[in-house]
Amino acid sequence: MRLLHVDASPKGANSNSRALSRFFVDQLRAHIPSLSIDYLDLASEVLPPITELFTGATYTPEAERTPEMRDALTASDALCRRLLDAEALLFAMPMHNWTMPAAFKGFVDAIVRGGLTYVPTEDGRFVGMLGGRKTLFVTTRGVDLRPGTPFAAMDALTPALRAAFGFIGVANPAFVDAQPLQFARETERADALTRAKEELAALAEYWGNIEPRVMLSQAS
Repeated sequence: MRLLHVDASPKGANSNSRALSRFFVDQLRAHIPSLSIDYLDLASEVLPPITELFTGATYTPEAERTPEMRDALTASDALCRRLLDAEALLFAMPMHNWTMPAAFKGFVDAIVRGGLTYVPTEDGRFVGMLGGRKTLFVTTRGVDLRPGTPFAAMDALTPALRAAFGFIGVANPAFVDAQPLQFARETERADALTRAKEELAALAEYWGNIEPRVMLSQAS
């Protein structure tokens, strides 16, 4: 399995989302020893900002792009290729102000690309090109946003991720959300991390169990 693993927290070694994503990778490798990882740290590999030149280039047919346009798209082209080359996707991030951190929003803006990660059809539809990839979002939240809690209606992160990645073909992503972590008692934080690790361990086992069947299907 080729896994693209993306971390987006700016907190470095103090990041819970990074720790949880590493935990999942370790669990997954125990089930799939041949696991291959393409790792991207959006805090250290800062993406170029979306500019007027970039935007114009994305809407210009490839054959008509100037050298400056092609240069502006270089980083985005490479990111799209890494996504398309992956068999599974792991994205880890904290919730910032109810939605995704700025670094990950920049990543999304770079990888939702017409002609690469989605293709318009003659009948006006859009077909995402990332279908069939196992996808996991690991998120950490300062407060508890589970259904029935006072802040449940303020979760703008989950629907934003579902919409953006659904558009490019990710139909049924898994979510493991550790909450509450920041504005909570120590026992609540510990319970949140325990729940998340249990979910991640179960998901790693599930991915590991279906991997041999996928490989057998591809070989037949």
